[in-house]
Amino acid sequence: MVDVPTLVEQARRGGPRAVARLISLVEGASPQLREVMAALAPLAGHAYVVGLTGSPGVGKSTSTSALVTAYRKAGKRVGVLAVDPSSPFSGGALLGDRVRMSDHASDPGVYIRSMATRGHLGGLARSAPQAVRVLDAAGCDVVLVETVGVGQSEVEIASQADTSVVMLAPGMGDGIQAAKAGILEIGDVYVVNKADRDGADATARELNHMLGLGESRGPGDWRPPIVKTVAARGEGVDELVEALEKHRAWMEEHGVLAARRTARAAREVETIAVAALRERIADLHGDRRLEALAERIVAGRLDPYGAADELVAGVTAAAP
Repeated sequence: MVDVPTLVEQARRGGPRAVARLISLVEGASPQLREVMAALAPLAGHAYVVGLTGSPGVGKSTSTSALVTAYRKAGKRVGVLAVDPSSPFSGGALLGDRVRMSDHASDPGVYIRSMATRGHLGGLARSAPQAVRVLDAAGCDVVLVETVGVGQSEVEIASQADTSVVMLAPGMGDGIQAAKAGILEIGDVYVVNKADRDGADATARELNHMLGLGESRGPGDWRPPIVKTVAARGEGVDELVEALEKHRAWMEEHGVLAARRTARAAREVETIAVAALRERIADLHGDRRLEALAERIVAGRLDPYGAADELVAGVTAAAP
């Protein structure tokens, strides 16, 4: 058993080993997870969570590293949660973004962690919200969450971050995607990276056109800016940080930041509750109650929805 209070206190002081151990407990769904989350609850809620998403190859890792450099120059502690595809063999993170951010490996003000999706869709790992809370409680001023290279419908990051950054690059077919619903609708800030390539201006124009077509904003509403960067050379990164800070200030002024964080907490509670209910229902496989409900459905004496209602009522009534 882990001494959770000691571990949390060490993480609060910025101890990287303690932070790593806490995130490992989160990823492994440790029996002590409830104790860990209870200990972290009063310490979290201060970090600014920025999500970076986009198609594979747009330069998310390079941009994340450049943002770390910019925030560190401003004296901020930074946590990075880099979500990678899972290895089909070990189940671990396949790519390991920490390798691509090795410039920050020796900086005590930066904590970088790769997490595997482990089959979870949406571009994030299932335990990402709890891992973000660990980094928040450990004193990070900014937490950057870099998703897996996602497709058009994988937009979970929008519900997990304070500010969502959608990244594109010229010559990668993003112009076609700009005309479609999906990932390009979730951005608070848009980035055209690799802007030194041909077609960058065209990509920015198409994106601006898409935003104009879908616009239903009133006076004072946030209009997502489009920032052009060459992250590999650090160009445009200061402008990106400025755009992020403007969005944060706008959210605070209009009460959006608190509303987003409340909605995020509500979704987290719902996810945990549904998972617990699913586990209890799974325990009924082979149980006579479930078989009896199925027999009544086959005999036409009960419909599946009515059976599900009875099952849920029975499971919740039996809950400790």
